[in-house]
Amino acid sequence: MKKPLIIVFLILFIDQLIKVYIKTHFYLGEEIRVAGNWFIIHFTENNGMAYGMEFGGEFGKLFLSVFRIVAVGGIGWYMWSLTRKNEDKFFVICIALIFAGALGNIIDSVFYGVLFSDSGYEAAQFLPQEGGYSSLLHGRVVDMFYFPIIQGHFPDWFPFWATEEFIFFRPVFNFADASISIGVLLIILNQKRFFGKKSEPLLH
Repeated sequence: MKKPLIIVFLILFIDQLIKVYIKTHFYLGEEIRVAGNWFIIHFTENNGMAYGMEFGGEFGKLFLSVFRIVAVGGIGWYMWSLTRKNEDKFFVICIALIFAGALGNIIDSVFYGVLFSDSGYEAAQFLPQEGGYSSLLHGRVVDMFYFPIIQGHFPDWFPFWATEEFIFFRPVFNFADASISIGVLLIILNQKRFFGKKSEPLLH
């Protein structure tokens, strides 16, 4: 269990370090071009799920925060049970990546509303005297990584989105989102190793 815990704490530390820095040094919408139009640090916040997806209003936000807490608790229990059963260590590491990423975004949703002032035309303050921008469980997730690697327009003959602009990769995300995605991708790529049926010994 030691290695998965180290991974979880390391990802959480890096994720929160980046988010707190961005939150307290950037105003909402501010961006820095790291590699031209390919890699941009762009500060944005979202009320919903990973990669900036939204989920319906104040009630939806509360529901999502509670659901995240329950889901992360379940993932944490599953990771612990895998270590008890001496399952594939690489699989446990994949689950640790997903667990850490989900927990990183939960910290934003649960606590950022009471810890920071609102981000508008200036950088947010940590523990402002007038109180935070929202209540417990109603914080917004901080995103900053933007990779609009390919930009252009759909051709005239393309169904539904003809002539409309497209950007790949459009979503702005954070370190926690990346951790979740890498964990899921590794599981998909190694599903035969993780979930393949173990061969039964031949009876003689």
